[in-house]
Amino acid sequence: MRLLKSFKHQIISALVFSILFVASAGNLFIYKYSFDVQFNYIRDKLMTIAKVASFAMDAETLMSVPMDRKGADTGAYKAIHGKLSKIKEAIPSIKYIYTMRKTDKPGIWQFIVDPTPPTETEKRRGYTSYPGDKYDASRFREMSKAFDGPQADRKLEVDEWGATLSGYAPVVDAGGNAVAMIGVDVEADKIYRMQKDLHIRTVIVLLAGVILSLIFGFYFSNMLIRPIKRLIEGTKQLGGGNLDYEVKPEGNLEIATLASEFNAMAGKLSESRKALNSYFYKVMQSLVRILEAKDHYTQGHSERVAEYVEKTARTIGISAEKMELIRDVALLHDIGKLGIKKEIIEKKGSLTDEEWDEIRKHPVIGEDMLNPIKLENQMTEIIRGHHEKYDGSGYPDNLKGDEIHEIAQIISVADAYDAMTSDRPYRRSMSREDAFRELRKNSGKQFNPEVVEIFIKSLGGG
Repeated sequence: MRLLKSFKHQIISALVFSILFVASAGNLFIYKYSFDVQFNYIRDKLMTIAKVASFAMDAETLMSVPMDRKGADTGAYKAIHGKLSKIKEAIPSIKYIYTMRKTDKPGIWQFIVDPTPPTETEKRRGYTSYPGDKYDASRFREMSKAFDGPQADRKLEVDEWGATLSGYAPVVDAGGNAVAMIGVDVEADKIYRMQKDLHIRTVIVLLAGVILSLIFGFYFSNMLIRPIKRLIEGTKQLGGGNLDYEVKPEGNLEIATLASEFNAMAGKLSESRKALNSYFYKVMQSLVRILEAKDHYTQGHSERVAEYVEKTARTIGISAEKMELIRDVALLHDIGKLGIKKEIIEKKGSLTDEEWDEIRKHPVIGEDMLNPIKLENQMTEIIRGHHEKYDGSGYPDNLKGDEIHEIAQIISVADAYDAMTSDRPYRRSMSREDAFRELRKNSGKQFNPEVVEIFIKSLGGG
């Protein structure tokens, strides 16, 4: 302690401990905000999956399932069981997917359909999920609000079925009343692993910061000011969600190592977010394929439209960085049809004016479905605008000309071309040449003339 009696050493010690405090606080800031960002991102995904799954449920069929064990033998139960099984099969990470309804007793619900049979261990403990089996939903705050709107757990929950993170959404009848709920559970292991990985990374950066702050704070205090400021700025950027931000390594080797570790952690988080985005796109695309598979006339429609759009975009010279976005949005352009009544979607004859009004809502429904997971604004803008017309007579916003997003204009042409060159219940498909003539005929009205010509050229037309 004799050294601290020196004014020089007191100044150096104060500087060292100040730097330690800043580094420690900065790293704790990284840990807290990084994990919160990722956890909330997963919650948004679960809410969206539950919401989309609820659109696939027919409320009338669901509510007709008898609330006893014999209900499992009915056609209504088997129909809902089949739909839930397909969703679970399309999304392997789902552990449980189930539907429940309320009873007369507050907080006590009943299982309607649960396609995942109890394990032998669960059976021995008396846990079952047959129609009519009771479940105490009052234990879980977010679950108990499932009839009010899409929800997701704010923390990892543990019940008799294990530790899971869950999303919930109401199933509404034709009158708009929430008559049941659908729950989607995923294993908590991945979230635990993510938390552990973030913790390890944070500890590494924290230890590196402590060691380097002690060494260089004592000997080269002036040289530390600028790098530490850069790290602080990095933590702010990371906490604000900018996972692509990099701290430029500079100065001595140890400082460069600290910056590199920071960049490595930021890169890990960025990769995790991209993986979650990719996972979400695949989930949505699987649901679109399930929708299209119900009608062989529309089967493969989204994939063909995506292929045409990619070819056109390459011909135009759109940058390679945007091609992934272009393909994703083309594959999801009709996602809103999941929110349209299946009787209208699967109708073989002509639609009434009222039914057409319902169909025209699907771009807005698609935008609403994707908004909760905070995708790029461009994606939701394109999905909302893919039925706008060049002359302003389209829907939902009557945009015209360059007011319509460039990619939405391409999807509009590709969508129309695929419809014309595919068989429909009410007509045979057109030839390529006849479809090209029809596109040109509607240039300047429904379609951008320049986009039409580039589209035809990209498909080898003259």
